[in-house]
Amino acid sequence: MTDSADASESRKPRRRLHYGEGREALLNAAVRVVARGGLRKLTYRAVAEEAGVTHGLVVHHFGSRDALIEEALAHTIRTSLSTSSLEPGTGRVADFSTGVSDMVTADPDTQAFQYELLLESRRRPELLPQIRELYDEYFDAAQRELGRMLPAGADKALTRLVFAALDGLVLHQLVLGEPEVTDAALAELRSLLRLLDADGDTADEARE
Repeated sequence: MTDSADASESRKPRRRLHYGEGREALLNAAVRVVARGGLRKLTYRAVAEEAGVTHGLVVHHFGSRDALIEEALAHTIRTSLSTSSLEPGTGRVADFSTGVSDMVTADPDTQAFQYELLLESRRRPELLPQIRELYDEYFDAAQRELGRMLPAGADKALTRLVFAALDGLVLHQLVLGEPEVTDAALAELRSLLRLLDADGDTADEARE
């Protein structure tokens, strides 16, 4: 009975994916596996089962588990940057991070994946360089947008403070829900940024 069931399972048709589509589908599958079970659950077989493809296809696309982890992390950061309005590019405080709560509500696995890897890097220091390098993309995006918004620009400390507030809000919403609390807190953060903007204008006027 078991042999027959296994044979039937092996004959099930697998989805055929184009190269670009296949990589993204596998990265999304890897994100879901880690978000639900932690990094220890990330195997070629688990990703293949989640994506509905063959085990060999995962190996073909990534070659190693470490490569899969690194590319999945980069993929989640690109996704977050494009959906959170961390860098809308307008220089308007009102536009800053307007999509954060919707991002968490729509795709909590992406955020959970990143926090799983952050915590795992404490246990596996070999992950830290790629975590640091890829998270620098967040910091750089935040600093560029703060520079557009604030006359005096933003140094590393201010950038890290603002991003830490955003990161904490994402984590709290991920665990506790309450997107309305996230939105209210972001409104307060924008109010503080407007005060910095006003201070910068005042300082400029005093120097003239």
